[in-house]
Amino acid sequence: MAPARSAESTHPPTVEAIAAAYLDAAEGDAEAAMLAIIRDALTDLCEAERRTLRRDRFISRGYVRGALDADRTAT
Repeated sequence: MAPARSAESTHPPTVEAIAAAYLDAAEGDAEAAMLAIIRDALTDLCEAERRTLRRDRFISRGYVRGALDADRTAT
C-alpha cells in the first residue's frame, strides 16, 4: 500500500509529504494509513537486517578463506 513515488523528485520527501501520500493512498482513513506506514517500515527494517546479516556472513567467510589460503602457502 506504499504510495507511488514521483520520478521527477530528486530530493527525499519530507515526513509530512510521506504521511500525506499514505493518507491519500488510504483514501483518508488515518488508521489504515498508519498501519500501512508501520507495515512498510517493518518490512524495510527486516530487509535491512537480512542484508546486514548476509554481508556479515560474506565478510566472515572471506576472512576464514583468507586464513586458510595463508596457512596452505606457509606449509
